[in-house]
Amino acid sequence: MPNTTVEPDEATRLRNKVVDELRADGTISSPEIEAVMRKVPRHGFAPEASLEKAYEPYAAVITKTDEYGVQLSSVSAPQIQALMLEQAQVRPGMRVLEIGSGGLNAAYLAELVGSDGEVTTVDIDPVVTDRASRLLEQHGYSRVTVCTGDAAEPIPGLGKVDVVLVTVGAWDIPPAWIDQLKEGGRLVVPLRMRGLTRSVAFTRVGDHLESESAKICGFVPMQGSSAHDEDLLLVNGTPEIGLRFDDGLPSDPSLLDNAVTFPRFETWTGVTIGVSELLDTLQMHLAIRLPGFCIMAVDPELDSGIVAPNHKGFTLAAVDSEGRTFAYLTTRRTEDNKHVEFGVHALGPDAATFAETITGHLRDWAGEHRGGPSPVIRVYPAGTPDDQVPGDRVIDKVHSRISLSWPAKQ
Repeated sequence: MPNTTVEPDEATRLRNKVVDELRADGTISSPEIEAVMRKVPRHGFAPEASLEKAYEPYAAVITKTDEYGVQLSSVSAPQIQALMLEQAQVRPGMRVLEIGSGGLNAAYLAELVGSDGEVTTVDIDPVVTDRASRLLEQHGYSRVTVCTGDAAEPIPGLGKVDVVLVTVGAWDIPPAWIDQLKEGGRLVVPLRMRGLTRSVAFTRVGDHLESESAKICGFVPMQGSSAHDEDLLLVNGTPEIGLRFDDGLPSDPSLLDNAVTFPRFETWTGVTIGVSELLDTLQMHLAIRLPGFCIMAVDPELDSGIVAPNHKGFTLAAVDSEGRTFAYLTTRRTEDNKHVEFGVHALGPDAATFAETITGHLRDWAGEHRGGPSPVIRVYPAGTPDDQVPGDRVIDKVHSRISLSWPAKQ
């Protein structure tokens, strides 16, 4: 594909520097992904940003926000784009559907499928698709088909594709994404499960999907018919402490109102990790094991010290089975200053018991899953009978039933 722009030498240097960094950290492993990311002028698809901002390896370029400053569209960080392209395994001659149009990723895909392949990119926002069309045309990628519409619905005339690559955060898997996918085809999607988002590479197996890999990521959420908001429970009815539930509130949220009147119970678990160790399997382990799993956030302007999380905006938490006690994770540095130890804080009438339950789950994770593979994620159509949905945790959504299962030990 021709590049119709005349690039400054600095842009070429920065682009190669980004690719070198992503090769060094293991994000880029294939020569095909390396080649297209060295070739396509990222800055040309992010004219809102300076060269330095456009080529930051781990930062997105925001291209649209609403009147409240909420991000609606962005050019994903190079690291995220490379990660998902590696997961997608796009080859020459393939037919690819991209959901979420920024322009740049479609250009990468066009390079990967070559002259014998096809790329269709769709977005619900006409401002976004107009921008993508203009930039793709400007940089020599006019063969990419740009559509405006709700990607949760079938794309008219598209037919079957080899790869569906979703570049917006999804809470559910609409049937159209599976129906438009060839048997054995791949769906790569940033999927939110119990408040945790993973870029999951699925393969279609009959009427369901099975994961091959899952990586921590973050994305602007989908709009349209598949949009989904988390439920917020304000502890004691005040906005100081909020618990965000991804799959519905506890049956009687008011039972938690008096939890903060009990003294905070604190315990340390003896489970330690390196300060830079990834927490993906720990997060998923708690999401699987704890029925009342949620994310706690504290308003820093209203913080009175009732709770003391390490990160006020995002803390792993849970409500117990009685709905009267909640607990959250915290950490402290060890003496060598190279590790942190996990602790549990709990508030409510059963604080000590619930803290011990979570401590047990942390120790189980350390002994069974730390450093191991992520859970296997399977997606079945909504209404699939329970006996046909194996898993350690099944999450029911509008269009699908998502099961999480730890791989069998070898």
